[in-house]
Amino acid sequence: MKLSVLDLVPVTEGGTMVQAMADAALLARAAEEAGYHRYWIAEHHGMDGIAGGATAVVLAHVGNATSTIRIGSGGIMLPNHNPLVIAEQFGTLDAMFPGRIDLGLGRAPGADQRVARALHKDINRAAEDFPGDVVELQAQFAGDPRLPLQGTAAKGANPELWILGSSLFGAQLAAMLGLPYAFASHFAPDQLDAALALYREKFQPSAALSEPYVMAAINVLAADSDDEAVLLASSMDQSFVRLRTGTPGRLPPPVPGYRETLPPQSLAMLDHMRQVSAIGSPRTVADRLAAFKQRTRADELIVSGATFDPSKRRRSLALTMEALHELA
Repeated sequence: MKLSVLDLVPVTEGGTMVQAMADAALLARAAEEAGYHRYWIAEHHGMDGIAGGATAVVLAHVGNATSTIRIGSGGIMLPNHNPLVIAEQFGTLDAMFPGRIDLGLGRAPGADQRVARALHKDINRAAEDFPGDVVELQAQFAGDPRLPLQGTAAKGANPELWILGSSLFGAQLAAMLGLPYAFASHFAPDQLDAALALYREKFQPSAALSEPYVMAAINVLAADSDDEAVLLASSMDQSFVRLRTGTPGRLPPPVPGYRETLPPQSLAMLDHMRQVSAIGSPRTVADRLAAFKQRTRADELIVSGATFDPSKRRRSLALTMEALHELA
């Protein structure tokens, strides 16, 4: 089973950005040592507990801390940016770390309207322009002479382009362009099966890809026992509930019995998001990953998650991979 890692570069309560950057490098190195295929960072803005907003800069930091693992965006929210700027950023990364760069592209803004105004972007219009902007990025890397301005760092660069999505739109676009497709089922599970079926049905071979290639995201946290994993995961649970109730913040410490403290509507919301999760002992996690792979027939799974103590996430990555090897 091919596994990759999604990191939101969390900032913990009482922690600092400096610590978050150091922990990101350690996590990527741990993923590389354990045999994970990719390490991705997601772009978010205006969120005190997530430090990956300057995604390309953080990837350069992580690239210097690793040597073989693929690194990239999961994803760059293209409506926030001019395609030329992203082409230059990821062309530069490709020159720094040849053959290791992924450029996952999403259509959602990854922010609220305050951030859209700060970026001087009409997000609704930019989201409509998303397909054309993806094609413009491809043209930048291909050195298409029809472009009015060629990004110097982009021409000839070869990052691996992905389309990210949590709905049918991204599946259709990835299929039409013949690009690999990653579905954000770790927080938006509702259209997972329909989107993957549509992508496979409509896929058109391209110079980049001859047949469909799917990656599906799943929340994963492995610990020595089911009870310990549930306790550690309560930090993620708190963050999710706070985000959905309008009070986001930094990643909090775990709370024993947290779920029992929630009102019914918050517990239902949390359980809905947790549909796609593997949290427990190594065997529990391995079994749930195997079942998820069987359900999705994904070529690759990408594991999301966060722990208040960063060393617990690194241990989770190691335990997960060891358990999968034993299961095989």
